[in-house]
Amino acid sequence: MSEGWLKGSRALIVGAGSGIGRAVLDAFLREGAMVSVLEKDLQKCKSISASLPEVVVTAGDATTRDANEEAVHRVTDAFGGLDVLVNCVGIFDFYRGIADLDAEIIDEAFEEIYSVNVKSHIHSVKAALPALRESRGNIVLTESTSAYFPGRGGVLYVSSKFAVRGLVTAFANELAPDIRVNGVAPGGTLNTDLRGLSALGLDSRRLNDTPGREAELAGRVPLQVALSGSDHAWSYVFLASKRSSGITGGVIHPDGGIGIKS
Repeated sequence: MSEGWLKGSRALIVGAGSGIGRAVLDAFLREGAMVSVLEKDLQKCKSISASLPEVVVTAGDATTRDANEEAVHRVTDAFGGLDVLVNCVGIFDFYRGIADLDAEIIDEAFEEIYSVNVKSHIHSVKAALPALRESRGNIVLTESTSAYFPGRGGVLYVSSKFAVRGLVTAFANELAPDIRVNGVAPGGTLNTDLRGLSALGLDSRRLNDTPGREAELAGRVPLQVALSGSDHAWSYVFLASKRSSGITGGVIHPDGGIGIKS
């Protein structure tokens, strides 16, 4: 049952078509937020519009300035302002180490993963900045367990998530006291549509299709749980709400306790 943690909040969720982003969208609506989304996949946009007509949907590439500015314009036009920005955009490298990367594709692969996993966050924050300053709002970016522990991705993915961790710290320092900035660092997630890099020929491969994934996720953490996007979504709700008004530059780790594993 909803407790209205986000009642009246005006939110933009970047990358809300599936997985964690879609779960955040559903949780925000349940908690009373007015929600807009920016999503690249046209079919996912159509699905959201069909099932949730109250959501303002912008179809566009989050790695570009224009798409982010259009999304911010649409949410402020529809709701009169913006209080919360969430970015859930990401792609994966399927554990490719430096020894596994052919030298001739490093440049292309680096540009692709950093554009999606890092630049999209920078563009979304830049576009939303005037509206968030006006509302004294807050930002929640998506880090990863990979930003804290080795082996939870390949060299490109892990380093890109370390970069997002750095963005949370840098933005929180720069934008205080007007805007709070925090991160969520999910562990492995069930029912995600997270896909691989096209530069590595992995764009049609989904992390969720890994055989035995649920058992593998539960087996590697102390709580022995395999978490879904819906489990992670409540961390975003908390950080976006006034109940976390004293927190900035922080991170929540919904990861089954991997950090205490010996």
